Amino acid sequence: MKKFENKWIRAAIPALLMHCSIGTVYCWSLLKESIANYIGRTNGEVEWAFSIAIFVLGMSAAFCGKLVEKDIHKSSLVAAICFPVGLAGTGFFIYQKSLIGIYICYGIIMGIGLGVGYLSPVKTLMLWFDEQKGLATGLAVAGFGLAKVIASPLMEALQGATNADGTLVDPSRTYKMFFILAIIYFVMMFVGHLLLKKPEGWVEESVKTQGVNPLAIFKNKTFFGIWLMFYINITCGLALISQEKDILTFIGFGAVGLISSVTAIFNAGGRLFFSAWGDKLKDRNTIYKIIFILSIGFTAMTIVTNGINNKMAPLVIVLLCVINAGYGGGFSNLPTLLSDRFGMKNISTLHGLALSAWGFAGLSGNQLSAFIVSKTQSYNNVLYVTLTLYIVAMLISLVMVKPEDKPQH
Repeated sequence: MKKFENKWIRAAIPALLMHCSIGTVYCWSLLKESIANYIGRTNGEVEWAFSIAIFVLGMSAAFCGKLVEKDIHKSSLVAAICFPVGLAGTGFFIYQKSLIGIYICYGIIMGIGLGVGYLSPVKTLMLWFDEQKGLATGLAVAGFGLAKVIASPLMEALQGATNADGTLVDPSRTYKMFFILAIIYFVMMFVGHLLLKKPEGWVEESVKTQGVNPLAIFKNKTFFGIWLMFYINITCGLALISQEKDILTFIGFGAVGLISSVTAIFNAGGRLFFSAWGDKLKDRNTIYKIIFILSIGFTAMTIVTNGINNKMAPLVIVLLCVINAGYGGGFSNLPTLLSDRFGMKNISTLHGLALSAWGFAGLSGNQLSAFIVSKTQSYNNVLYVTLTLYIVAMLISLVMVKPEDKPQH
């Protein structure tokens, strides 16, 4: 029926349903300790499940770009199956106390659902919202950020009460929770899959004649510059976001759950705000410059005021909010920056290839900060490293992604 053929029902709502589901991957910090305790492993061993999931997300997005380009219904169905199956499998292998099983289900199977599910709605949104591409993609990936806000209290409720030392009163509720979440997110993602549809009359150009050679595109200075600054922004973001709970505990801030929700709101808000702002700018790369300037400024300010300590708790919390906002804004501006530089005909393929940076950052970001903290027992050293990386990203944005480098079509 014609009344159901509009951009909200066929693009925005399905995108939000899918991204609000897969975005719960960022609730991992709320789960890893209870999983580690239940299966008798260390937090560090269990942490690799998240790293593998983000790596597979990036790789599946990179290799499935052509599938998404060719058939969004097949790709969204793959996501709607893989993500919940991965969740349910994780619950089963927690019950079995199998770390390898958790790696396979949470890391690989769910990771494929993450990558394909993240990519599937983006081009459809950009086609429906042709005049407001940034707002549209920002709206979708804001759902990815909001997922943590919505899912965190649900997960805490499903896990139940904790003892004085923070362990669960009923540890078995950990694996049972995954089964419940698998059902909830399957329903949400399957409905999104059914609703998702490109505008009437849109015909894809031949993938065979218009395909993108991955090796060739990485030789393009502009694309490689975008890939590098995106990679650095995620690496720095994950380095701090993955330590968020521990940092708040270190500075003696009791309301960890509250601040976690606040930073998640900034993460989602940054995705929407920065992408909508980008629609009004002559060059969308300016948004990345603004993100890097804010990140450099607040990280430097925290360092010069004696770093991460209980006396400067408000500034530390502000820093976490700024980093989360810039982290989210980097995601929402990526597809629109790519479309500005390279056009729309292969945007799903290009976006997928660029998201491979997310996969590599998933291996380097949280592992980098964990390594620094374990070797130096100092969160301030994490700030020194991320400050340096943000400066490098700023230079890349200035030198490699200039407007005059836009390829001709």
